[in-house]
Amino acid sequence: MPLPEFQPEPLTVPAASSSRSWFRRRVVDPLLDLLKAGLSPRQLALTVGLGAAIGLIPALGTTTVLSALVALRLRLNVAAMQLATHLMTAFQLALLIPLLRGGAIIMGQGDKVAHLTLASLRQLIAQEGWGAVGQLLWRAELGALLIWALASVPLVLVLYFVLRAVFGRVLARQSTRTGE
Repeated sequence: MPLPEFQPEPLTVPAASSSRSWFRRRVVDPLLDLLKAGLSPRQLALTVGLGAAIGLIPALGTTTVLSALVALRLRLNVAAMQLATHLMTAFQLALLIPLLRGGAIIMGQGDKVAHLTLASLRQLIAQEGWGAVGQLLWRAELGALLIWALASVPLVLVLYFVLRAVFGRVLARQSTRTGE
């Protein structure tokens, strides 16, 4: 008796997920869902603006906790703020060294940090010890935080006003589509 011929079923991918980009599925759609869930455009714009600013803090490892605390304190959506904060990670890493160098210049340590490499850091540890390295990096970090604090105010304001208008239009468009 001959064996039946095997014919696999064609692989089907849902049309909605294949036509939408990763950015649309992971960023835009969750924000639209928050608008549909009753979060006002003003609240969502403030959440995203603050989340973006917090996501750029030049202190690694602090953004998640800080953004959650700010969202809870201001009664904003924690998930939306976490999303905005974590979307800024690549920018945070790209800005870390320039902010540390700028912070070192502000704090009077620019000549030591301007050309800081791993080899020069090892030499500084050998010559002056860990305390000197800690003091150098602490001052650079303090200056970087000062630069971030000054730059984050206009960033939040611009994002708030731009996104408030955008989210307002999106919400109006969504409500006319559903006939509300």
